[in-house]
Amino acid sequence: MAKLLEKVIKDAIEDGKCSFGTKEVIGTIKNSKLVVLSHSIPKIMSDKIQESAKSSKVPTLNYPGSSVELGRLCGTQFRISALSLKTLSDTNLKSIMKELETESQQ
Repeated sequence: MAKLLEKVIKDAIEDGKCSFGTKEVIGTIKNSKLVVLSHSIPKIMSDKIQESAKSSKVPTLNYPGSSVELGRLCGTQFRISALSLKTLSDTNLKSIMKELETESQQ
């Protein structure tokens, strides 16, 4: 997965500018720049978060790893199926989305 995404997530965690968990993400989606969903999130919850993000015009990114892998990336000992990043530069956001688009075409 994108090294830039990993760096952005780690920086957001250090700065305390992210929310973990589906309920937290839904509650803070209006203040978010990007929502990251693991591939192991339940379909119903994924649809609910994506619908909420769409109405708030917040992009969502499907992380190719499981919630365990996303949790490890975030430096936690528990699973994270969804997280929202509250601060993210437009340049980084565009780069992450472009990189993800390139990976999905291969």
